[in-house]
Amino acid sequence: MSLTVSIVSADRLALGNDLHFPNIPCFHCAEDFLKGFESFLSWAYGDGRKNLSLLSNEVDMTERVEIAGLKVARELYDFLEAEALPGTGVASSDFWNGFGAIAKEYAPKNRAQVARREEIQKEIDEWHLSRKGKQHSPTAYRIMLEESGYIVPEGPDFTVDTPNVDREFSDIAGPQLVVPIMNARYAINAANARWGSLYDALYGTDALGSPAPKGPYVRRRGGRVVTWAKAHLSGCVPLAEPGASWAHVEAVAVVDGKLEVTLIPELTARDGVATRARKSGLMDPAQFVGYRGFPAAPSAVLLRRNNLHIELVLDLEGPIGRHDTLGLADVILESAITTIMDCEDSVAAVDAEDKKLSYSNWLGLMKGDLTEDVSKGGTTFTRKMNPDRLYTAPDGGDLLLPGRSLMLVRNVGPL
Repeated sequence: MSLTVSIVSADRLALGNDLHFPNIPCFHCAEDFLKGFESFLSWAYGDGRKNLSLLSNEVDMTERVEIAGLKVARELYDFLEAEALPGTGVASSDFWNGFGAIAKEYAPKNRAQVARREEIQKEIDEWHLSRKGKQHSPTAYRIMLEESGYIVPEGPDFTVDTPNVDREFSDIAGPQLVVPIMNARYAINAANARWGSLYDALYGTDALGSPAPKGPYVRRRGGRVVTWAKAHLSGCVPLAEPGASWAHVEAVAVVDGKLEVTLIPELTARDGVATRARKSGLMDPAQFVGYRGFPAAPSAVLLRRNNLHIELVLDLEGPIGRHDTLGLADVILESAITTIMDCEDSVAAVDAEDKKLSYSNWLGLMKGDLTEDVSKGGTTFTRKMNPDRLYTAPDGGDLLLPGRSLMLVRNVGPL
């Protein structure tokens, strides 16, 4: 595999696709990196010495398109024209003219801010160097930061409200993921992590106190998973009947817009009279928010706790549910509510090729059609983004919930 360079200066190498350094392996670990670097040095001080003279000057061999006062890398221009703009209702000329006007107005301001940041950083560096070997003084350090403008005076009090803000920010407290946008597989996995299997999480990890078994399904461990999940349900969505738990439920049904549970008959009774009712419901009926299938025998029941949803998957004939009285085949939890798609997380987007990949993946994420072929266990399959989830609400109407996390994009550089 070749290491390639597109923009080269005396103090920075930016990976790209213009200058080629042959016979440098792909780096998979620290050892590979050291071997690869040795190969690079050998090449650099051998046949490639004449090419390293390019390091003394800025080199940019990228083909560019001049439009609206901008010089745009050809591959970025083609991507925007062929993939990003179509279907938006924005004409090509309007986009480029608008973007050109923004760049003309704000590029000088941005350069001034970057220059100011470098000045402040220089002051901080010089302060530390001048005190090398001396005891650190937090008070003197803060004074220097204030005088340099790094720390500014605290402004007046203010308030923030949340109208027209997504519920994932205003009403729901849940996990947030951060993934590199350049890796389509990671991005798709993170987007799909809005919903996750509690059974898989318990069975496939050491959460139960022992490592996950290898090989085929172990029914005994599966039983432990179901027992733990039902105990968890009893704490999150308790039943109305005193002393009853989800371990006592043998059937559920939707009756008059409410969830009705049928409890397993008691094996013993006092004076021949059962001490537990056969029919019950939820301690808080409002925790039932939807279902799939028939009301008398739903295939899924949707519950809610702290604005996070819990789906009970019911299947008395499946390989897991058939061993359970209720037929509880899985418990799906609403999990990663939001995801930051990071343009510089782990891998920095440096050149036009990288940036096109970032934009292309982000476009696929927004449209919901991003896919990635994945090879695992000797087989190859296509990883896709999950669709939204449709249920029947208690009043009989449709209830549609997001199937993917709310995604944000983070630019950590001039992307």
